[in-house]
Parts: sequence; C-alpha cells; structure tokens
Amino acid sequence: MSGATESDTSALVVLTLEQKASLLSGRDTWTTQPIEDAGIRSVRMSDGPNGLRAQLNGGDALGFQPSEPSTCFPPAVAVGSSWDPELATKVGEALGREGLSFGIDVVLGPGVNIKRSPLCGRNFEYYSEDPLLAGALGVGYVRGMQSTGAGASVKHFAANNQETDRMRVSSEVDERTLREIYFPAFERIVKEAQPATVMCAYNRINGVYASENPWLLKDVLRTEWGFEGAVISDWGAVHRPAVAVAAGLDLEMPGTRGRSIREIVAAVEAGDLDEADVDRSVARVVKLTGLGAEGKVAVDFDAHHALARATAAASIVLLKNEATLPLEAQMRIAVIGEFARTARFQGGGSSHVNAVRSEAFLDAATAHSASIEFAAGFTLDGRGDDLDLCGAAVAAASRSEVAVIFAGLAESDESEGYDRTTIELPTAQIALIRAVAAAAPKTVVVLSHGGVVGLEGWHDDVDAILDGFLLGQAGGAAIADVVFGVVNPSGRLAETIPLRIADTPAFGNFPGEQGHVVYGERTLVGYRWYATRGIPVRYPFGHGLSYSTFRTSGFTVTVTGDDTATVRVTVENTGTRDGAHVVQVYVDASALGTVQRSARELRAFRKVHVPAGGAVEVELELDRRAFAYWDVDLHDWAVTPGSYRVILGRDAFAVDAETTIDLVGDRVDRELTMGSTAQEWFEHSIVGPVLLDTLQSDLLRAMAQPEALRMLGSLPWQKIVNLLGDSVSRDDVDTLMAASRGEGC
Repeated sequence: MSGATESDTSALVVLTLEQKASLLSGRDTWTTQPIEDAGIRSVRMSDGPNGLRAQLNGGDALGFQPSEPSTCFPPAVAVGSSWDPELATKVGEALGREGLSFGIDVVLGPGVNIKRSPLCGRNFEYYSEDPLLAGALGVGYVRGMQSTGAGASVKHFAANNQETDRMRVSSEVDERTLREIYFPAFERIVKEAQPATVMCAYNRINGVYASENPWLLKDVLRTEWGFEGAVISDWGAVHRPAVAVAAGLDLEMPGTRGRSIREIVAAVEAGDLDEADVDRSVARVVKLTGLGAEGKVAVDFDAHHALARATAAASIVLLKNEATLPLEAQMRIAVIGEFARTARFQGGGSSHVNAVRSEAFLDAATAHSASIEFAAGFTLDGRGDDLDLCGAAVAAASRSEVAVIFAGLAESDESEGYDRTTIELPTAQIALIRAVAAAAPKTVVVLSHGGVVGLEGWHDDVDAILDGFLLGQAGGAAIADVVFGVVNPSGRLAETIPLRIADTPAFGNFPGEQGHVVYGERTLVGYRWYATRGIPVRYPFGHGLSYSTFRTSGFTVTVTGDDTATVRVTVENTGTRDGAHVVQVYVDASALGTVQRSARELRAFRKVHVPAGGAVEVELELDRRAFAYWDVDLHDWAVTPGSYRVILGRDAFAVDAETTIDLVGDRVDRELTMGSTAQEWFEHSIVGPVLLDTLQSDLLRAMAQPEALRMLGSLPWQKIVNLLGDSVSRDDVDTLMAASRGEGC
C-alpha cells in the first residue's frame, strides 16, 4: 500500500485553504490533484465495472478514446443471472488485479441500480430488478476487488434508473420505496463490505440533486449506514461545488480547470461553507492514497479469460428446451445469424472495454462439431438484402438436423446515454427466426442483448431458447460449452421477461416528462408487480432450466425469535448430470397490516452444486428485514405481528412448497392526536380498551359498533369530538392522548 496513513493526516493542518480545495476536485479526467510538498500523491481511477477502461494518457468519460487492452468479463446483466456471489467475488478480485497492474487505485464499479424498466439503456451494467440479489452480488464484487488493495466505487447513488434526461431529471419517489427498493443494495454493500467510495448520481431526488443532498449523503449514507469512505461524483454531476461539499460530497470528478477550487475558497471566506466540512472531505480523499500497490502487479490474462468463460457459462439461462439441447457433435448443424460470427458481448458507453481477445461461437463450435454450415441471416448495420440473406439461411436450415439462430440487439440499440423505446427484436430477425423454424427439423435461438427483449411473435415456433445477455470476451466459447453439453446451464433470470411492454410496472411513468419522472408503481417493481397484480409474464424472475432435474424436500421454517426464522430444505439431483440449483425463498406479507405489501419478496437464496444422484441440505436465515417494511411514521423498519407465508419457489411464480409462520413482531403504539382517525383510537393497544369507560357517551358507544365504525372509522378524532359535543370532557380526551405517549392514564 502507498500514500498517506492514519498517523500522518495531521500534516493536513499545514495546507492552505486553496490547497485543501484543490484536493476536492479532480486534476483531470481520471486523477486527483497531488500536493507533493505535503506528501500527498495523485489517485488514479478507471471505468469498470466489467473490465478496465484504463486511459493512462488523458482520456474521456464516455468511451470514445482508446484504452489499454483488458479482460472484458461478463457485464452485470449476465453475472446477475448467475445468482452466485462467490463468482462475483472472483470477478472483482481479477478486476482489482488488472487495475493495479495499470496503476489504477479505484475502479468505478459495481453498478447496483435497480432495473425499474426494461427500457433503461444502461441496464446491462446492473444486476437485477431485485435489491436482495443485487446487494449480495455487489458485496461479493467489492470484497473481491478490495482484497487486492484496489478500491471499489459503488454506483450510482441513488434512484438513477434511466438515461433519458439523466443529468437533471428529478426522480419523484416516496421514502418507503427508496428504503425498500432503491437503497437496500447500497446499504448492504456499505455495511458488509465498506467500499472505498460511493458514487453519487447525476439525477435529482425529489427535486434535490444527489450531489447536493445532505439527507442522502450524510443522514442515510454516513449516519445510518456507517459509511467511512469517500463520496465521489459521477463525472460532471456537480452543479454547485460548495453546496455539494456542505452536503457531504468529498470529490468532484473530473476537474473543472480551477473553477470549483475558486468557488469553494470563496464560499469559505464568505462564511457560506464551514472549513470543517472541507477538512473532513480532504481527510477522506487523502485516505484514498492508501489504496493501490507499491510494486508491479502481474496479471495472468489467460487465467482471467478462463474465469470470464466460466462466469459466462454459469450465467446463461436456458429459457426453453423441448428435447433439443444439448446438441450431439455428429449432428448436421446450421448456425445462423451474424452474432454467431461477430460476437456482441458488451455494452456501449463508459464501460466499453478494449478486450484483450474475443471468441465468437462460430470459431468455438468447431472444437465440438465438424458438421457446421453458417449463414449470416442479417447484417448488423442493416445494409444487406434481408430477403437474400434470409433465403440462404432457410436453405441451410433445410439441410440441417438442427438450426441454431443467433439473434439480439446491436450495440447501437442500447447504450449509456439513451433509453430504448421497445423491447422487440428487429423486424428482420423475427422474420428470419420464423422462416428458419419452419424449414429446420429443430430450432434453437441464442439471444445476445443488454436489456430484456420480448419473445412474442416467434417463441412458440422454436424448440429451445438460450438467453446469453452479454457474456464478455469469452461468451462465444461459453455458449458452445452449454449448447454441446460440456456445461450444464444453471443461470436464473434476474429480471422478468414480460409479454408486453404495456404490462411493465413503470409503463406510463417512464421516462417521465418536463424534468420529472414519477415512481408511481412504488414498491411493486419487477416481479413484485406481476405477482401482486396477477399479470401473466412470458418468463418470471428466477426462471431457468437445466439439463438435469432437481427435487426439493423437507422444507421447514422454524421461528427463532419475535421477527426471525430459519429455513431448511434438501435439494436432490435426480438427473444424470452434475448441476446447480438455486434455492429461492420468498415471503408473502400482502394480507398483513395497513400498508401495501407485495405477494412475493425474495428474502433468501443460495446456489448449490449437486452431483448427479446426490443431495445437499440447505439452511437459510430469515432476519428481521426479511419480514419488515419501512414505516414512514416511525422512520424505521417495522415488523407487523401476524401470519406470514414463506414460499420455496422454483421462480417468483412457481411454488415448490410453502408454509405459514406466526411472528410476534413489533408492538407499535403510535401517539394519538386529534388528527388520528377514529379507527386508530379504538385499535390503540393502550387507549382502545379504556376508551369507552373513560369517555362515557351513548353516542360514542353507538359509533363503536362494527357497522358504524366501518363507516366512521376514517374520520379524524376532532370530528368525532365535535359530534359528541359536551357529552365528553376535553380533559379526558387530553388524558387519553397523554396515555398514548406513555405518560400514564
């Protein structure tokens, strides 16, 4: 390790205000300002998150200029479908080592924003529509990376779920939704992995820019979650540097050629910014100089390519298989689609990697089969003759025993900077799939894309579908491993594949208008929406097939406390191939309490590898948060007393087993006021039982009857008191309100 240590930060007191301010703004695109006389070196950063985009001589923040060759690992969209935090740890460690080999101290990743809409152009950089899964994978990634000495940067905090108008749009979202959906992945990573940095987002949250939001950066991130690292801005996300420092931002990136330095100095001198805030941020930035490596770090790029291949293979999801896969080597195979020859394996924008190598399926497949005929089927730039290309593909398919079609989206279809407008495949590709399927005895479709694509119009015409998403530089070889049965597929969907874009939760509220986007679906994001609303989907969250078969048994849920439980289940591999199964535990609290709860919430999971004919016992803990919701009145998590359905799901829809448990939960006695409803007064655990005896009124007794209370229960207590008039004493009412505060009755 190099740079300043805990013991020598006292040297900061000799810095001038101008020097301190210079440390809070980047020197250039990728480095911080050094102060050599004070022994403070520059910190170098690089884009990630699925490969280093190291630009050692200048550079840009959008991926236009060249970068050093690096391993392109599968993007988060693929790793998310692996459901394997240990694999994420290995990828993070490899990325950390590659970063150190280039002198990179901080790698900008992972991205853990929730996939609110399948149209978000940057979804390929994010893990899932579910915060538990995204958080678990993010923890693995950060732990792996930081075990090498490099620092991670968890991004983009927070409610950054679209590219349209991303530099200024205000995400209008209530606190409960933030706490339950958009914060938990960040919270878990901070509490369990302590990332070196957290990157604040471009957007506003309820009107306040993330970079200027003290509630977000101070109250939540530091005070509540205990974050100890530095908050850095997304590149260009700072509007008022002095206001941002006061709000809890530590480092503005990139540099602004001295403008931000001058504004911070002027604000301190004018008394508008406390120099103590500057000092705190300076100390956090200087702490980053302790990251990195003192000597040369060697990288085994062959080993990293092998890891990329294994990660890709573990992330592929077998959506459909009607006795078609895996293929046998001696089969006559027609390989169709330009993506088979020209692999699409990563997204566009700041995360675009200059891959050290790449493997297309067409090249890799020759190691498995000598009987392959290729037809392009379509062009990536749309300039070819679709009819001629389709005709050649159909001819090849008619001569085959099985046709394998590679379809998907070109990099220009989805990227950082803009959102998609549809989830459908290009029209020419849909026509190709249908024509080939009509000609071939068997048809397999392999999909390459960063955001969810629709399967309608051709799904029922084909025999098998492999969803590869974006698989990194070794993706073609990994697909070949799965197609020919060298690897047993074990991926599970980390996001729902809907039937129509109109069915999706954010439809009608995405991407907003006139600078605002309303999160009208609230906590019903992704599979929560479909399960609670009873909306059918093509494939649910958590879905994925295998070449083996698995049976679960002995599902038990044991209550271990007022708000905790333990789940136990045995997973048996009843097939003839070794394979992996993902145990998924969901909680249904939709029948409880007075707040809306989802009919499905993933609360625990584990990917287990089970040999053919073998069995594995799995034990999972359901902690307090597995049953809690965010109570906006208490400003805290609360567990409603009552019965909870605990579901063992093969996916978010398919139930393998379920049971009901009763939890004591929390006794929440809210303070009663004249604005509280009649229902709240009668149901209060302290006041309710003595209410009628204290306020002796025949009219009140009549109001307390079930049918009357059903009609009058929502009236504010002030209205009830007005109706009762002089028949009740205001002193008695005040005494009861004091009792609700625990002041005696």
